[in-house]
Amino acid sequence: MAKVNIKTAKQMERHLKGMANHHRIEILLLIAARGTITLDEIVKELDANEKTLGEHARRLYQAGLINKKYRGNFVDHTLSPYGKTFVNFLKLFQVIQ
Repeated sequence: MAKVNIKTAKQMERHLKGMANHHRIEILLLIAARGTITLDEIVKELDANEKTLGEHARRLYQAGLINKKYRGNFVDHTLSPYGKTFVNFLKLFQVIQ
């Protein structure tokens, strides 16, 4: 039988704070739609300041919601397993009336 790891309230808080901003939510949903995306592509798609979006991507990474893979001068962003779970939650939350 597989052991189930139950997150503490503090661990859950870290993930929730990680996505607690409209830019971060947009980034998560965009990565989910694309699979892999660079910061330049995020900036073009969301039409926002590169420094701002870079900081939000950094916070998502620190919260464990996205992964980064360095490819030359570019950094590919993908959803982590926790990020995928949160995107599923966000999509459900969007349609609740």
